[in-house]
Amino acid sequence: MDGMPAGTMFSKFKNTSSTPVTQQTVIDGNPIKQYFDIGKQVACAGPELAWRIHEGHRKNDGKECSVFVFEKKIAEKLHKPRRKETITEILKNSVKNLERFRHPKMLQVIHTVEESSDTLAFATEPVMASLANILAYHESKTYENVMQANSGSNQNAQPSSPSMPQRPAHAKEYTFLDIELKCGFLQLVEAMTFLHYSGHVIHRNICPASIFITKRGTWKLGGLEFLERMNETDINDFITCQPWTTRISKMAQPNLDFMPPETQLHSKCSLLSDMFSLGLVICAVFNRGRPIIQSGNVPANYIKQLESLDENVQKMLPRVPVPLQEATSRLVSRDPTARPTAQLLQLIKYFVDPAVNALKFLDVVNMKDTSQKSQFYKVTLMESMPLIPKKLWWQNLWPMLQSEINNGEVLAAVLHPVLTLLQDASKPEYESVMAPTMKIILSGPKSIQATVTLLENLHFVIEKTPPADIVTDIMPMLFSSFESSTIQVQNAAVVAVTNVYDCITEMSIKRLVLPKVKSVFDKNLTDPKIVQNVLICIESLMDRMDKPEVTDEILTILAGVEIPDPDLIMRSVRIYQRLFFDSSYGLTTEAVANNVLPLLIPHTINPHLSFEQYCFLLEAIQAFLESIDRQQRTRLKMENLTMSSPERHRTLRHQYSTDNMNAIPPFNIPNLRIDQRKTSSAEDMARKNSGGSGMLGGWWFGCSPSSPDSNFLRVANAFPNRRLSDNTLMTPKIRIAPSCASSPGGTPGSGLPTRRHSSIGPQERRGSTINLSPPTLARSMIGGSMPNTSSSVPFLLSSSMQSIRSRRTSAALSSGPLGSGSGLLQQLGSGMVRQFTSVSANNPNQMIPVININNQRQNVRKCPSLNITFTQ
Repeated sequence: MDGMPAGTMFSKFKNTSSTPVTQQTVIDGNPIKQYFDIGKQVACAGPELAWRIHEGHRKNDGKECSVFVFEKKIAEKLHKPRRKETITEILKNSVKNLERFRHPKMLQVIHTVEESSDTLAFATEPVMASLANILAYHESKTYENVMQANSGSNQNAQPSSPSMPQRPAHAKEYTFLDIELKCGFLQLVEAMTFLHYSGHVIHRNICPASIFITKRGTWKLGGLEFLERMNETDINDFITCQPWTTRISKMAQPNLDFMPPETQLHSKCSLLSDMFSLGLVICAVFNRGRPIIQSGNVPANYIKQLESLDENVQKMLPRVPVPLQEATSRLVSRDPTARPTAQLLQLIKYFVDPAVNALKFLDVVNMKDTSQKSQFYKVTLMESMPLIPKKLWWQNLWPMLQSEINNGEVLAAVLHPVLTLLQDASKPEYESVMAPTMKIILSGPKSIQATVTLLENLHFVIEKTPPADIVTDIMPMLFSSFESSTIQVQNAAVVAVTNVYDCITEMSIKRLVLPKVKSVFDKNLTDPKIVQNVLICIESLMDRMDKPEVTDEILTILAGVEIPDPDLIMRSVRIYQRLFFDSSYGLTTEAVANNVLPLLIPHTINPHLSFEQYCFLLEAIQAFLESIDRQQRTRLKMENLTMSSPERHRTLRHQYSTDNMNAIPPFNIPNLRIDQRKTSSAEDMARKNSGGSGMLGGWWFGCSPSSPDSNFLRVANAFPNRRLSDNTLMTPKIRIAPSCASSPGGTPGSGLPTRRHSSIGPQERRGSTINLSPPTLARSMIGGSMPNTSSSVPFLLSSSMQSIRSRRTSAALSSGPLGSGSGLLQQLGSGMVRQFTSVSANNPNQMIPVININNQRQNVRKCPSLNITFTQ
């Protein structure tokens, strides 16, 4: 191996492909020109790379293909008779064998071989290159790197010699991904399994020149020039075969660099011989394109390098993926029994990969029925696409998907991976690769499910589509979908409008979209999913529509939502909020009060609402009410300010004034005389105390004369348990002190006699248990226990009990130290009892009328020598 030139394989590739690639004169005489348009040469393959591979298209349907051409004059250079005919027959038989052994992993022939006096030609599926072309380029790059390294170490070295291999024009720079190699090796193993166990043949020439890489990236096995039929009774038996010899043309023999040792040394072969050749192919791929054995078509060199084969493999093995290392080492074993079979090799861990399985199924998808195809495209492939490199998306997946777009039965399933590819594509990629196919999909007939899938993902298509194509291709399809009789399509159209409303003109929204959306809503009021999609669509379109004109239509749609679904309620509330709080929509408070709140309030008791949803609904209702409240208050205040006079409210204020709560019609009591007298110094002191912050004034009654409540009965603090009704509704009992000790009803030391009120039963006598003054203060002034008083009217204290026992003609009942500045009796007169009659001293038993606040006439027994005086 070390003695072989580094560029041997590449030099062979270069020499055999030196013919200009555009020579059409040679092909013109071949009958295949009637069926195909033949383009430039892109690759070469076969024994000594004798086949020239050209681009081509079938004339009747324009289908892309590859045309293989062999020029017979190449064989004439061999200078021996009948070699031209021999090589021609070998190549013709190889094409016939390909037609015979059809398999997804074998190169597919689409037009049989055609012969002319100068050429052989046949057509196959599109081929990008042979593996020999790609590995030759890899080998040439390795050779160039070695030469550059040598020139760098030697400053006096000459520039690159003219004999250094240059990159061939038709050998593309191609770098394999790990998954490509994994899939490629597995596809070769499957092809060999088919030949071995179904075809019962041995390939005998498995080498890079017999392996083809299609434009989809699939590896296909060809080169069936040297097939040998095996013993069908025992497939493991060896059969006799011809070793490589210099006596036969190189084109008429298998490649010596990939020959198994048992064939070259012992003239025999078996199924395991092909496995050895496959192992050498794997080594060449991971050895930068250079075969482990480079004999230069010299059998002696082959035998010499075969002795160091194990050593060379061990040096190269670290470049092989770990799961494949053991299998590779066993494949290139000189002992055939140590090599795994094709069936066993498929089961190794290296080939267990979901992405590989998906790509493997894609190669045979055309052999599956409709249901299997749909399941694969919609589920299996979609799950595996994230694991497949993007390079293979365009190289492997897209061509297969393109071939399925005319199959209406699987189009809906195919659209799922197509749309995934579309989302990943850049705009230039879409326009150059996908746009023509998408035009066909948009304008062509589609199944219901395919239409739904396309509409739901229409926004992804619009993102990559030029504006002119949107108007001509996409919008007509969208608008026509609303006219579909299928509810699924109508619903999908509503979803599509939600996603692409930015691309629809305002005029189209107003005249076409909104009426059609409303029509879909009216026909499906009971379908929660469709109602939800309609509300989402309306919410999206609100900013694009002429707001005042569409408010009524939106309200009509919202009023028709009768499904108590929490999501629908929440979305409706959000739309109501936008309509009301965005003043440009012109939704008035009257409309909210009449049309919105009656629809929302019943939902507050919806049992399906969550706590958060309930709070959101209630906050929205409160916001509406607060807005209505602010507006109404403002309006009413403005109306009040515009009235001529506020006197219309005087009667109302007077009626509810606290000063007039106990007012009664005025009346006069005959013989009532009110005298003013000078007050004593003690009374002045009490008045001062009551007007200030003294104990008996401010503290006892809780207020001062300057207080706004100074006109009311100030006994609230002294009697915390008293009620207002006690002061205003109940008739008081009045106790009158006698003018002398002999007065009826009591003695000077026994207190005031009890007089009954007409509202009390004739036998009932009630005494007051309320003490107006603190006990110590009362005892100090009175000298004994407090006299009983009425429960309704406080006991009237004089300044001294001696004034009561005196025989003065006029007994003055002053307010005393507990009275306020104007006297407690006067307060009683203003709040409780307005007027008293004058009592004659000549007739103590006379009953005099007393008027209370309830306008009831009461009788009180007359006391002699009693004058009632009000102290101002």
